[in-house]
Amino acid sequence: METSTANKILSNNNLIDNLQDNSTALELKHLKKSFADNLVLNDITFNIKKGENLVILGKSGSGKTLLIKCIAGLEDADCGSLKILGKNIYDLKENELIEIRKKIGFLFQSGALYDSMTVEENLEFPLRKTLRLKSINEIKLLVDEALQNVGLSESINKMPSELSGGMRKRLSLARTLILKPEILLYDEPTTGLDPITSKEISQLIMDVKKKYRTSSIIITHDMECARITADRIIILKDGLCYSEGTYLELEKSEDKWVRSFFE
Repeated sequence: METSTANKILSNNNLIDNLQDNSTALELKHLKKSFADNLVLNDITFNIKKGENLVILGKSGSGKTLLIKCIAGLEDADCGSLKILGKNIYDLKENELIEIRKKIGFLFQSGALYDSMTVEENLEFPLRKTLRLKSINEIKLLVDEALQNVGLSESINKMPSELSGGMRKRLSLARTLILKPEILLYDEPTTGLDPITSKEISQLIMDVKKKYRTSSIIITHDMECARITADRIIILKDGLCYSEGTYLELEKSEDKWVRSFFE
């Protein structure tokens, strides 16, 4: 929400100062990432409170997906700091980094399901691989809970190819939730879905937040998804956090470029 041209670029230090450490799930300071001479992320700084949904908007190529890949550890930032649950991940030893990464769930745009596995096997895999669980009863309880959370209990024996697009999204979310992450990263969660199913997925994101008090970053082009899910929105432009506010605040912005997202 801008009051003058000078305020169009976020005052990142003010954002940080307004949050206390014990209420912050994730904190980025001066994060930069470039490829050769192409500076994609330039001095990105923001916080996410515990239990907050932050939506990231921006034109194609603005670095939205790259940003969450840096947070998830799929890409290395060139410089800057990244604190997850109070710990600077760039200062952690390998075993400490593995443990903190377990607290982050990434919902890929494609879903990244194992097409050769049933719904049940897709959910069992991270429990056996990541948590090293061996108890059949414990695994079954966790799988049943995850499927119930996303409304897929009756699809437990189906293959991913037998599921609709919306059901595949639900399964991907169930597989992410089964590890009980504290921070969720959603990459275009409603892409390729019809409006009704998109709204259902958006509401599911809200249900997850309410039940588990997760902190989430949601990358989306779907403004209805942003309206439903966002506690706060940041708009990226030219590698910077260009504007920030609630959906209603940004919708009423005097900045024509910001308002173009809502037209």
